[in-house]
Amino acid sequence: MKTKGLRWWVVGLIALAAVINYIDRQALGVLWPDIAESMFPEMDADGRKEIYAYITGSFIFFYAGGQAIFGKIFDWIGTRIGFAISIGVWSVATALHAFASGALSFAIFRSILGLAEAGNWPGAAKGNAEWFPAHERAFAQGLFNSGAAIGGIVAIPLIAFMTVYLSWQMIFVCVGLIGLLWLIPWFLIVKAPPEYHPNITEEEKLYILSGQITQKEAVDVFEYNPTTAQLFKHRESWGVIVASAAIDPIWWLFVAWIPLYLNGVYGMDVKTIGIYGWVPYLGAMFGAWFGGLLAQKKIKDGWSVNKTRKWVITLGCLIMFPSFFLLINPASFASICNSVLGLMNITMDSPSAAVIIMAVILFGFQTSIGNVQTLPSDMFSKKTVGTLSGFAGMAAKLAVFGFTILVPWLTKGENYAPAFYVGAGLTAAALFAIWVLIPKVVKVQPL
Repeated sequence: MKTKGLRWWVVGLIALAAVINYIDRQALGVLWPDIAESMFPEMDADGRKEIYAYITGSFIFFYAGGQAIFGKIFDWIGTRIGFAISIGVWSVATALHAFASGALSFAIFRSILGLAEAGNWPGAAKGNAEWFPAHERAFAQGLFNSGAAIGGIVAIPLIAFMTVYLSWQMIFVCVGLIGLLWLIPWFLIVKAPPEYHPNITEEEKLYILSGQITQKEAVDVFEYNPTTAQLFKHRESWGVIVASAAIDPIWWLFVAWIPLYLNGVYGMDVKTIGIYGWVPYLGAMFGAWFGGLLAQKKIKDGWSVNKTRKWVITLGCLIMFPSFFLLINPASFASICNSVLGLMNITMDSPSAAVIIMAVILFGFQTSIGNVQTLPSDMFSKKTVGTLSGFAGMAAKLAVFGFTILVPWLTKGENYAPAFYVGAGLTAAALFAIWVLIPKVVKVQPL
């Protein structure tokens, strides 16, 4: 039976995978105050933070390597089986966290999780390139990225709620089972790429394929599938890699450290973190939609892909940059807001101000990142997208790894200002990569 709008079912499943991905990875951060209290009762806050950074760093290091590995895997075996391997392994790894007995075992299970979860992002980029015409890709990427934000929104209060009824070990088992259930609709719906899918309508297939490449590009570019060595000779490849490495640590600063920030700076327990910790991801969700819809509208209005990508990415960075400085002193921001909100008998405390500013930063991040992630498919053929996305992802996660290891040192005494200064600097580095290393976002020609 033919299915109308099949590409939206596919991107919906990929977005759902991102939701599950973030529930899995957020579980440790949310549960860490309880885990640390039970496993390391005699250690001070800075010592526990160092152990958490070690465990999280292990995850990110293997996540970085997995980006390049899975980029190749998706190019070799395709999106369908690639996603099944990735989510199947990471779901089992999540459940294995229940058997951790110390920092080393946590790091081992976290490393397996990181290696497997890495497949989600190059897989999404490749799925986007396969299933969507160029003018819809930023919006499709935004939908996928909103899955990560929704995962953050859902994960923190959900896991906090589960602690009322379940041990932290049982929570990891339950979360792992969710990913295995995702495999059922994936195999039923995603049977082949759009060219060969038995259930796609002829109209949708023609719409997708005709919008992916023009006739002139088919002659000039379609046959150009650079080797890995050739890929690295292109300045544009390095633009994607550097932009990814600069902007990605901003996201992970909050993904990895929001629960510990709220616990360390404001003394929140797991249940209170569940009340506040989801707010920044609400901003991320709206940013993912906004960045995608804005890019789609501008292209439909006649803007070139080059102008659209660069200006939407720039807008996101300009939202993030000043917000980092506000986050250094959220109490002052709260006072300013209270002078305005006082007329409505509404007051804002410092924790509320902090998570709202974080929401603005993640809104800007998601506005930018969806367009950064479409750059490989904008500039290279489908057979190269997974490889470049994988290497860009690996560079990004190596940068995240370095930043994560530095955070305990940057935030000694629960002073997060130095980390936020670094975040502001990273937005400037991302803009440099987009405007200087990528002269024009067009299909790359052989050298």
